[in-house]
Amino acid sequence: MAAAAAQCNISPSTSRSHSIYRRSPIQLRLATVRCCVSLQTSSLTSTTTSPDPPPHFTSLSAFAPATVANLGPGFDFLGCAVDSLGDTVTAAIDPASPPGSLSISSITSDLPSSAKLSRDPHVNCAGIAALAVMRALRVRSVAISLTLHKGLPLGSGLGSSAASAAAAAVAVNELFGGPLSLSELVLAGLESEKKVSGYHADNVGPAIMGGFVLIRSYEPLELLRLNFPEGKELVFVLVSPDFEAPTKKMRAALPADVSMKDHVKNSSQAAALVAAVLQANVRLLGSAVSSDGIVEPRRAPLIPGMVGVKRAALEAGATGCTISGAGPTVLALTDCEEKGKYIGEKMVEAFLTEGGLKAKATVSRLDRVGARVIDKNAL
Repeated sequence: MAAAAAQCNISPSTSRSHSIYRRSPIQLRLATVRCCVSLQTSSLTSTTTSPDPPPHFTSLSAFAPATVANLGPGFDFLGCAVDSLGDTVTAAIDPASPPGSLSISSITSDLPSSAKLSRDPHVNCAGIAALAVMRALRVRSVAISLTLHKGLPLGSGLGSSAASAAAAAVAVNELFGGPLSLSELVLAGLESEKKVSGYHADNVGPAIMGGFVLIRSYEPLELLRLNFPEGKELVFVLVSPDFEAPTKKMRAALPADVSMKDHVKNSSQAAALVAAVLQANVRLLGSAVSSDGIVEPRRAPLIPGMVGVKRAALEAGATGCTISGAGPTVLALTDCEEKGKYIGEKMVEAFLTEGGLKAKATVSRLDRVGARVIDKNAL
């Protein structure tokens, strides 16, 4: 793995030494991350020259945003980060534990679904990613303790596992001065994702990089950040019902084979989606998002009221609507916050009348930054 990880490289605008704490959206807007790493690799190992880096802080907190994967026709290769929602992880030096070890001291949340989360770092998404970063950095002389605050419900289709992994990876990396590159942080997050829901980067990529992200290749891993032009309005309406849709269950519903006709249609819509992002064409973006003919038809019947909710969103003025990730959250797009609130109200009503489910609407915008440090305490 060391040889493979050493091949990871990143564009000059996102160099290894650039601290995430100082990162701006503009500095990353055209970033390309390439990680020449095999899908068969089981762990991320060190790419650093320091045998054991010293910590720069006693504790440090990082936030990672919610993400919307797939975006309709972009199954497993398109995703974006949205603001207002996310997870926070605090990494702290733990003098009471054995050097080189990791523990999760607490998990807090206002969400009932988080009560089922394990504090075992080998099972918890945040712990798995943090351990991957510790291996990459060869942390052996100090122990680390994590605290996780879950702002995202489990099985929501908003990248809950990816947000925990991204926040943890960034927190541990920055605790030691931020020596790892974005590509290495994405690989650490993927260590977590592949154990929890499968090897796909359309959540953890945008959770770490921010903005829209296209996964051009998985073998080797290559991620392209798509720049939605500054100053253009793009509003995400995220409506989450009181219903859990585990990713593994939703993936099991997918077809084993796809016809050439459906492949061509989805490919053309995915290409249109990318063009719409780069042109800030919200109407075209919505149309493309709504046009998945492969995945959504299989998953929609598993989300009570989904068909009626999509119809309500479009009738209320949304430019497009689809399932967010594996669901059950439903995404609608528009170009105005007030219109977004109205669309959200109609979607909530439809979930109740069509699916018998209570739901909550959140109006968000594009998170252009991704995972970042929000607090730190110096040694």
